[in-house]
Amino acid sequence: MKQVLAVIAALGLVTGFMTGVAPAHAQSAAGAVNTPPLFASEMDRARALLDEAIAEGVVVPQPKDPGGGYTHERHKKNFRIIYNGGALYRITGEEKYRDYVRDVLLAYAEMYPTLEPHPARKGTQSAGRIFWQVLNDAMWLVDSIRGYEAIRDTLTDAERDTIDNQLFRKAAEFLSTGSAVTFSKIHNHATWATAGVGMTGYVIGEPEFVEIALKGLDKSGETGFLRQTELLFSPEGYYTEGPYYQRFAMKPFVVFAGAIEKNEPARKIFEHRDQILLKAIDTTIQLTYGGLFFPFNDAIKDKSLNTTELYEGVAIAYAKTQEPGLLSIADFQGRTVLTEEAFAMTSALAAGKAKPFDFRSILLSDGPEGKAGAIAVLRNGEEEGLDHTALVAKNASQGFGHGHFDKLSWQLYDNGQEIIRDYGAARFLNIEAKEGGRYLPENTTWAKSTIAHNTLVVDEQSHFGGDVKLADQYAPQQLFFTDGEGLQATTAQITTAYPDSGTAFTRTLAMVDVAGLDAPVVIDVVRAEGGNGKTRQLDLPLHYNGHIMQVGFDYEANTSERPVLGDAHGYQHIWVDALGKPEGDKSFLTFLHDGRFYTYRFVASEGMEAILAESGANDPNFNLRRQPIIIQRVSTSGGATFVSALESHGLYDGATEQTIESNSQIASLKHAQSGQYDLVEITTLEGEKALLAISYDLDADKQHSATWRGKTVVWKGFLALVQTEEGMVE
Repeated sequence: MKQVLAVIAALGLVTGFMTGVAPAHAQSAAGAVNTPPLFASEMDRARALLDEAIAEGVVVPQPKDPGGGYTHERHKKNFRIIYNGGALYRITGEEKYRDYVRDVLLAYAEMYPTLEPHPARKGTQSAGRIFWQVLNDAMWLVDSIRGYEAIRDTLTDAERDTIDNQLFRKAAEFLSTGSAVTFSKIHNHATWATAGVGMTGYVIGEPEFVEIALKGLDKSGETGFLRQTELLFSPEGYYTEGPYYQRFAMKPFVVFAGAIEKNEPARKIFEHRDQILLKAIDTTIQLTYGGLFFPFNDAIKDKSLNTTELYEGVAIAYAKTQEPGLLSIADFQGRTVLTEEAFAMTSALAAGKAKPFDFRSILLSDGPEGKAGAIAVLRNGEEEGLDHTALVAKNASQGFGHGHFDKLSWQLYDNGQEIIRDYGAARFLNIEAKEGGRYLPENTTWAKSTIAHNTLVVDEQSHFGGDVKLADQYAPQQLFFTDGEGLQATTAQITTAYPDSGTAFTRTLAMVDVAGLDAPVVIDVVRAEGGNGKTRQLDLPLHYNGHIMQVGFDYEANTSERPVLGDAHGYQHIWVDALGKPEGDKSFLTFLHDGRFYTYRFVASEGMEAILAESGANDPNFNLRRQPIIIQRVSTSGGATFVSALESHGLYDGATEQTIESNSQIASLKHAQSGQYDLVEITTLEGEKALLAISYDLDADKQHSATWRGKTVVWKGFLALVQTEEGMVE
């Protein structure tokens, strides 16, 4: 290992801060070692990018287009070229790469002082100079300053002075004092800006840039990069804006931290706040299924571990921890970056040191002190296997402007697929025809609304009335979590989502092993209380992925017209396909997705209505995806409890024309309240029973008893699964 590290040091590979080793030395060292295959393939990819660019010549167009337009995409490509060109020069010593990066930067240095606010800026959003929003300018700076760092010591004094002062100094000034509102936020946009400005300070020798990046424009420490690490992450490393933005923000966090460590090791940045940045990298990976991020809040659903932000993060995390599970993530990604950390990581991968990453059931608190709710992830089975199931309960805070009004919502993944789904963002990123790649109007009217999520809606109003500022003041309370064998569960409560009506609700989601069934059953208990004695309409939607096979209850279908469910808070975007009156054991819906059957079964209360529906109404520009929904609806002047179960069963293979267990294997789902307790019983077709008893008592050692069908059920703690032949314990 020492020999490999010595070679890495000689290579002087691009990191957060350059070593300054002469390229000729790097070239000779490069020939003395066998380059790991993954690292070599990344070098080949970078060479192809640079060789194509060199053949094309310097292309630095006048900024004009929004996201997805030609100039936008060209400037994005240019910062990749600058970064990779600098890295290749440091590794190979080939002057053509240095010369091209220099020429591109000189072209930017000539243009930058002439730039005004971007012509494609929109509304009140902070405009960039090179791009339509200031965020993209910051992203450009983060990579471009690192590419410049790689060649700076080889330029003439005149070239260095021009690029330092006409480009990077002016860009750093624009992103800091010139964009003070963005720079001073506790937000991912500010993370990118502070990282770019701080690294620029290190490279061009401007300590003032470093100080304001770390501690804010007034240097008080109330804003700036360090404060962001303290306020944006929970103690476990969960980023309050959600997985999509956690993935996005990790790159500036880790690359700037790398620069801080190399320039000012005494700050011990990777030890700051109990190694919060390393925890955040692990948490980012945990918030995935099959490589894809859980898409809650403003999330693009196709974002995965295969993303440039995490190529950096995984390499740095491995360098710090030597955790072999990270090597399997790097192998899954099939990509890396041209840094010394990546060289060490890919060398270990080539040496066969990888082990499977430890995807596990986990509770991640939200908020800087861990007191703003939580995200609960319940997993069953091996991540690599088709039988891996993951349930995600979103009991977290609003998540600032990118948050959705979806307190206590949930998602489910099974068989490699999203089964109970979250819509994510209404946005086609960088597709110019769709609002220039920006968030669509339907992101507000549909995607953020409560009815677009799998949680309780009162009187057709979104949580907090759809008011972000109000929502940011409150969060759910995580009451209980267990990842026990055969019973995993999470319970949370929120009392503030409907302050006017006084409605509070508590939700328990449990993944339960039931004798005789091949897969665990999800039990969902939503208990709504309050209401100030007034009649309220309570809706509990389920957004599922699949084609209806069977509807157990009687219904009337709308075959000649499609009425719309409501006129605001997302209801205006729902077509009503059928209305039903569920009762007894007929209250279920079975659907098929990717060769597996799923039955959603619920306990029908008196007067309950079931609505079969689909998203996409009032959408003249075809911006919304058409997705099926089932809604349980009750009207009540008191409390109400929704009890549901989701069962995975059977298989369908169209190629072999084989169908197995297409019908539900559950005979009945029963519920009773006994005082403060909820009791839920599942009975299978084979007569097996499982009884879930919930006390809602936080004392883990306290014993409870309740009456179920004339007999006494006894259990200890918050909840327990009683599973015997009779389905009870006396």
